[in-house]
Amino acid sequence: MHAPKLPFPNSPQAFKSKDYEGLVPRIMRSIIHSSGGKHHKAAIDAVVTRHDCPVCHGTRLNKRALSVRINDVNIAEATQMNLVQFLEFLDGITDPLGAEIVRSLQVKVQPLVDIGLGYLTLDRITSTLSGGEVQRIKIAKHLTNALSDILYVFDEPSVGLHPHDIELIKKALVSLKEKGNTVFVVDHNPAIFSIADHVVEVGPESGANGGKITFQGTFPELKNSDTLTGKWLRKKHSFGKVIAPKHFVDMEHVSLHNLNDVSVKVPMGIMTVLSGVAGSGKSSLSQALKDKLNGNYVDLTQKTAGISIRSTPVTYLDILNPIRRLFAKANDVSTQLFSYNGKGACPRCKGKGVTITDMAFMDPVKQVCEVCGGKRYSKEALSYKYHGKDIAEVLAMSVAQAQEFFIGDRDIEAPLARMRQVGLDYLGLDQALTTVSGGELQRLRLAQTLGEKGQTYFLDEPTAGLHMKDTDKLVKLFRKMVKQGDSLIIVEHNLDVISQADWLIDIGPGAGIYGGNVLYSGTPAGSVNDEESFTGRALKTYMAENR
Repeated sequence: MHAPKLPFPNSPQAFKSKDYEGLVPRIMRSIIHSSGGKHHKAAIDAVVTRHDCPVCHGTRLNKRALSVRINDVNIAEATQMNLVQFLEFLDGITDPLGAEIVRSLQVKVQPLVDIGLGYLTLDRITSTLSGGEVQRIKIAKHLTNALSDILYVFDEPSVGLHPHDIELIKKALVSLKEKGNTVFVVDHNPAIFSIADHVVEVGPESGANGGKITFQGTFPELKNSDTLTGKWLRKKHSFGKVIAPKHFVDMEHVSLHNLNDVSVKVPMGIMTVLSGVAGSGKSSLSQALKDKLNGNYVDLTQKTAGISIRSTPVTYLDILNPIRRLFAKANDVSTQLFSYNGKGACPRCKGKGVTITDMAFMDPVKQVCEVCGGKRYSKEALSYKYHGKDIAEVLAMSVAQAQEFFIGDRDIEAPLARMRQVGLDYLGLDQALTTVSGGELQRLRLAQTLGEKGQTYFLDEPTAGLHMKDTDKLVKLFRKMVKQGDSLIIVEHNLDVISQADWLIDIGPGAGIYGGNVLYSGTPAGSVNDEESFTGRALKTYMAENR
């Protein structure tokens, strides 16, 4: 028997497509850039060092490309400029041959400068940008197009922004509206919704006690209304009663990122706020202070370390074991039966609540488990009750509901009470921590450590995403912590927090290379008389609003 005759490569009977993705691109797409690959990359990065290429010195270009110069500037040097410097470079190009290109670049770059991002360099890696910076870049991008009758939706564009930066955001939002577009904004900052033509308030509370429209109308009408937001908008503004520092930590000749030979005394034993426009150097000064303290502090900045798909408030606060013991004792069975990481896990999803389908060359697909309906537990585990509720029903409670349900049980009630103190009473006990914001996670970690005294705490914008009422609750907690002997170092832009602090260190005046200087250090009340302090100017206006 003869082997079948194969068609010639170029014949009509040959394969319809001879395209081949290639081994390296396939590995990069299906492994390196997959969710599992990112996890392995983090582990590899911990043991791998990186250095600039000795030939191109990090520019990625060959000698021929770098030899081309305009006004004695090559393309690598141009991309290393910040946006303000780049505009000045473009202004210096007078050759009519490039006039149209220069005009096009100026039209794209100028809105970024106008919205407060002039400190960014052209070669800045996008993964290093903050959420606020990314959102402002998107706004600036739309400011340059001629489209109208478009619906723009913004989710808290004021987060991470100083009052000075918020004024720039307000101008940008108004500009979008004046082009004939519809602008829909979700925000908690009164400075943002004060420019709205129509305000909708949702409430009255959070979680199960919310979800209702409590007000619709103009901002002046909201301010005079009897709603929760209306009452807080009418609240009188005043500086808090300051406490004298216990001692100071001398920060001398600090040079880190955009801080250049900065010296300042940071007070301890009180509530200190580091403020300034976005990118001014607040986080850099905070990091320098951490290095000075040599690990003797509690870092509650917005990190996601230790959070996985199985992490929930009940596991993070370590109260699942006491709850399991109560169920086991009430039903005379093993505690292991009430663990969704053990014997009690749903046999289909293995306690995740979702099934994950690996699509090999695409992102994984997640679906609610069809067996347990997302409850994570097996039918046997769900058959046992405690006070009329099964384990899944208990874990579906909010923090506030659970505290009332377990009242009298100190091991469970105390951690839940601390959660309410930090304004997280609306979170579900079984809510995946991968779904919470950075501000919520920061407050959750604060609740976990509240019992400790005499600590130095570092926080980074803990009021992000909070209503004025919840911000006030958090400030009261901070005051209580100071009375217990704690030191608080808070990076914050919220004027409600700054006005109640014991000490203010204002950094600026601008961002990037235009910042990095200590403009003011002292009590918040003293900053209103300092013309160089951007935060002082904002506080002066803020205090004059409701006296």
